[in-house]
Amino acid sequence: MPPRLTSHDFDQELLILFDAYVHNQIDRRGFLEKAQRFAKAGVTAAGLLAALSPNFAAGQQVKPDDARLTTERPSVASPRGTGTIRGYLARPASAGTTRLPSVLVIHENRGLNPHIEDIARRLALDGFMAFAPDALTPLGGYPGDEDKAREAFATLDQARTREDFLAAATWLRARPDGNGKLGAVGFCYGGGVVHGLATRLPDLDAAVPFYGNTPPPDQAASVKAPLLVHLAAVDERINAAWPAYEKALKAAGADVEVHQYPGTQHGFNNDTTPRYDAAAARLAWDRTLAFFRRHLV
Repeated sequence: MPPRLTSHDFDQELLILFDAYVHNQIDRRGFLEKAQRFAKAGVTAAGLLAALSPNFAAGQQVKPDDARLTTERPSVASPRGTGTIRGYLARPASAGTTRLPSVLVIHENRGLNPHIEDIARRLALDGFMAFAPDALTPLGGYPGDEDKAREAFATLDQARTREDFLAAATWLRARPDGNGKLGAVGFCYGGGVVHGLATRLPDLDAAVPFYGNTPPPDQAASVKAPLLVHLAAVDERINAAWPAYEKALKAAGADVEVHQYPGTQHGFNNDTTPRYDAAAARLAWDRTLAFFRRHLV
C-alpha cells in the first residue's frame, strides 16, 4: 500500500485553492482550471482534486456495527426551525442505567457524512452520549456525495438551521439517560455553530470549536460556557477574525483556552483528507476529551 498523502505533498497555494472550493468560493470548474498549473508528472487537475477529497474508509476509526456501542437515528422536533431535524445518536453499550454526559457534534458544510458519524462513535467509546444532527434533513439528509451535499447546503435557510441546532441541543440535554450536562464540538462550519450556541445557551457546560467562524465581537459578552478553541496555522479565512473576538471574550471575563497548531491546515482534525495532521489532531482530541471530562462528568 502506498504511503498516505499529507499536506506536505501539495503546494500550499493548491491547498488554499482547495479550501476555497470546499467552501463554495469557487466552483468545480474554477478549481480545475486554476489547479491545472499544479498538475505535473502525469497527474491531472482532476486527479489532484480526487487526491485532496475525503476518503471516508481511510479515516474510519470505529465501525458502525461496533458491538461496544448502541446507535440510533432519532428525529427531533424543531418548531422554530425547519420543523424536524434528524441525527445520529451513539452511546456506550455498557452504560446500562448510568446517566451519561452529553455532547452535541456539529458537522462541516456537507451535512452528516460518515466522518462526523465516526466522530460521534469515538465520543461514545470514551463514555459520552453523542448526538450529531444533520442540517440537510429538510432536503432529504446527507446525499452520500460531498459535492451534492455542499451544493444542497448552500441553499439552506441558515436562520432556521441555527434554530434546528438549538432544538437538538435542548433535546439532548433533556434526555433522561443524560446527566443533565451538555457540551458541544464542531468542525469548520460546525465550529462556527458551536461559537453561536455559546452566545445563545447560557447553560451550555462546555464548547469546543475547531477552526470555526466567530460571531461579531459584541456578542462575546453573552458567552457563559467555558471555551476550548482549536485553530490551524494556515487558515486566513478563519484566523483573521479571531483576535478581535478573543479580545472581546477576555474583556467579558469569558473562560477561554486557545491552541493554534504549528504547520497545520484548516481541517487538520479530519482524517479523511490529506490536510489531516496526525500529531496535531491527536493532541487537539486529547485536549478536547480532557476538557469535556472536566466540565461534563
